[in-house]
Amino acid sequence: MTFSLDITDSNTRAALASRTAASQKASLVGLSRAEMAEALVAAGIVPERQAKMRVQQLWHWLYVRGVSEFSQMFNISKDLRTALDQHFAIARPEIVEEQISSDGTRKWLFRFPPRGAGRPVEIETVYIPEEGRGTLCISSQVGCTLTCSFCHTGTQKLVRNLTAEEILAQLLTARDRLGDFPDRDTPAGAIVPAEGRKVSNIVMMGMGEPLYNFEAVKQALLIASDGDGLALSKRRITLSTSGVVPEIFRTGEEIGVMLAISLHASNDDLRDLLVPINKKYPLKDLIDACRKYPGLSNARRITFEYVMLKDVNDGPEDAKALVQLLKGIPAKINLIPFNPWPGTNYQCSDWETIEKFADFINNAGYASPIRTPRGRDILAACGQLKSESERLKKSERLALEAMMIAGHGEA
Repeated sequence: MTFSLDITDSNTRAALASRTAASQKASLVGLSRAEMAEALVAAGIVPERQAKMRVQQLWHWLYVRGVSEFSQMFNISKDLRTALDQHFAIARPEIVEEQISSDGTRKWLFRFPPRGAGRPVEIETVYIPEEGRGTLCISSQVGCTLTCSFCHTGTQKLVRNLTAEEILAQLLTARDRLGDFPDRDTPAGAIVPAEGRKVSNIVMMGMGEPLYNFEAVKQALLIASDGDGLALSKRRITLSTSGVVPEIFRTGEEIGVMLAISLHASNDDLRDLLVPINKKYPLKDLIDACRKYPGLSNARRITFEYVMLKDVNDGPEDAKALVQLLKGIPAKINLIPFNPWPGTNYQCSDWETIEKFADFINNAGYASPIRTPRGRDILAACGQLKSESERLKKSERLALEAMMIAGHGEA
């Protein structure tokens, strides 16, 4: 028997929307305390007078104990746990792939629901273990709009923003996989810091431009730094932007984390080519916004990221211009050896050239560490992240939804 369905019919699409909504439960992960209380009361499972107390319990289980099932919340009654499970979700995202580099770097490919993209989307997250700390590089978007010419992620068109839940899920799942919650075991043979937290630092340097997803990033980072939960110090959270000038002051004022600027050039002509957003927000405006960043001091310096591209931005004149550009700004300049990816037209500067560049900047009074390339063998290094997610065209989405209704597809 042949199954046919007019997916363009408004009644059919309404039925599909109802069916899809019924199968998806709202997540409590990523909600503020006030939003969580409101959701519990609105669901009719917690009276308003108990909401604050219940939120405290849930907050502890989600962000201190790291549970991903309501059944594990042992100081909550069985009836309430059942009701919570009927109305809400706290499960982790699907891990499509986990790769481990020869240097201990780990890269996860996570899959999230479509949420307007037409089909499930995928993003990459990277864990970098070092002596004394473990850094998690988190994505904020599926794809990117910025098309920086040296960046692999920029070759993937923007599919959609990640939600606060999806941003936090990267941290929660990484801590799961590394045994970084209480009573969890670290995987045998994993390279992690010898003591303390396995994930001690967060950098918003993964896929996407965080300041083009400001509200979700803000909510996620405020939860990550909440002292009664995940409790990461704001001085151990760094947000990297390519230069979305209008949101830079807000980042310091409303989130209060450390700031990194993806700079890569010391003049507008070259930066227009390397980082095209410079055409909208040129260096004069960007540097002025940096000087006004709330809390800026020698103890809270801005990090300027500078990828070393052979015969492009690595000459002595470039180093001099960079020092002049940043004059008077409490800053650290991270020199990043270019990480190659398939199809790139750039090459990494020679090591001797990078060292001379660093020496000049150090002698000018700026800390200028050379970032050690990590995870190159699994395309997990800076600028190499990319997933295969693409936004479906309307015709493709309608066909997929028809197949779902017919029972031949998976959500």
